[in-house]
Amino acid sequence: MATRLLFRARGWVPARAGCKGPGTEAQERMETTPTRQQRGKDLLAADQIHSIVEEVLATTPFIDVHTHLFAPAFGSLGLWGIDELLTYHYLEAELFRSSTISPERYWELSKREQADAIWRALFVENSPISEATRGVIAVLDAFDLPTDSPDLAEARSFFRAQRIEPYTLKVLQMAGVSSVVMTNDPLHPEEQQVWMNGSHSTAEFLAVLRLDRILWGWAEHWQCLLQQGYSVDAQATGRSAAEVRRFLADWYERMHPVYMAVSLTDAFQFPEDSVQGKLLREAVLPSCREFDVPLSLMIGVRRQVNPRIRLAGDAVGKADLRAVENICHAYPENRFLVSVLSRENQHELCVYARKFSNLMPFGCWWFLNNPSIVEEITRERIEMLGTSFIPQHSDARVLEQVLYKWRNTRATMAGILSNSYKLLARDGRSVTRQTIQRDVNRLFRGNFEKWTNLS
Repeated sequence: MATRLLFRARGWVPARAGCKGPGTEAQERMETTPTRQQRGKDLLAADQIHSIVEEVLATTPFIDVHTHLFAPAFGSLGLWGIDELLTYHYLEAELFRSSTISPERYWELSKREQADAIWRALFVENSPISEATRGVIAVLDAFDLPTDSPDLAEARSFFRAQRIEPYTLKVLQMAGVSSVVMTNDPLHPEEQQVWMNGSHSTAEFLAVLRLDRILWGWAEHWQCLLQQGYSVDAQATGRSAAEVRRFLADWYERMHPVYMAVSLTDAFQFPEDSVQGKLLREAVLPSCREFDVPLSLMIGVRRQVNPRIRLAGDAVGKADLRAVENICHAYPENRFLVSVLSRENQHELCVYARKFSNLMPFGCWWFLNNPSIVEEITRERIEMLGTSFIPQHSDARVLEQVLYKWRNTRATMAGILSNSYKLLARDGRSVTRQTIQRDVNRLFRGNFEKWTNLS
């Protein structure tokens, strides 16, 4: 299979010529229009399309536009290795369905003990056939580690032997990813200290300025800004909005983020007479225009419907996307990246993207990141938007998750794009490898590079 060119079960993938990060010149040169004579030689028959699509997807370095990963310089904030893979909150939620252990007892365990409990319940006593459990199996197989062992001794030995800096780059190479976009919270004490000590984004790890604690978390965090010398108050009155803009300017200069971002509940409204609405209007949106960066809105979380299971306790709600309509209409000079968590909101988001050229739909987020749902949503987007959207991001919290998440995306996209090109050929338009390469570049690199001024 062509996808194995990227993600092999036995060893690292050799470096690819031209894979140099954002704005790769070699990829751009592949988009040049062929001569008529060359087109005649390069036309693909229907039975050739799928294999060429697979090969192009396998050899094109993607940009992962939203993750929770960190560059090695951020130390323990970056998660990797078998114990982190197993204690991922998707698997914790599954544990409480397949084990008699209570959440309270589980949280008393050490990380190692938690991982052992999950391995035993989901991988030894049950078949790991869910999307999240199969992902762990795929990672183990990628490193030639046993996938059916009764314990984790060999896996732990392997990961302990890795040096994080070269290992990180090898994992990204295996995943076929040239850059990942971090989620950077300037009010997280540990992360804040790393930035203050001079850390910065790199070609492989791009920064994002996360706004959650400033917008919907203002009541609990406004004093953090006050302690840093910004004249703000609990109700965001007086100079508060101007001071938040000053705070964002300082952190923009420190981080050089490719966009600003916030996750929002299913109850998000815009405009809204609230502290969140005021800061969004008077601080965040003007700052995004000033620095010419998009604002990412991730809409649809219902927070902590079951607080006993902590991070795994969030759920999904259908949002009123008139908020997206209103913000795109009122701020045509701003650019918006939008992902919605509810399956029921997907068609409406596509319709709004057709109406507002400052709206870029991206990814299949969280509960939607399952191949059956990804396929449905992506087919719908292609039918309505062509290639003017960003199909997917990994949302990875643990480094090795990029391996199976991007392998799964490539496999799903191969079928979707092959079908689209076969329909195009049936309707009378020839298809070439150059056409496929151009479109894959746009979907998984070019749209994001243009939207964020990376190109």
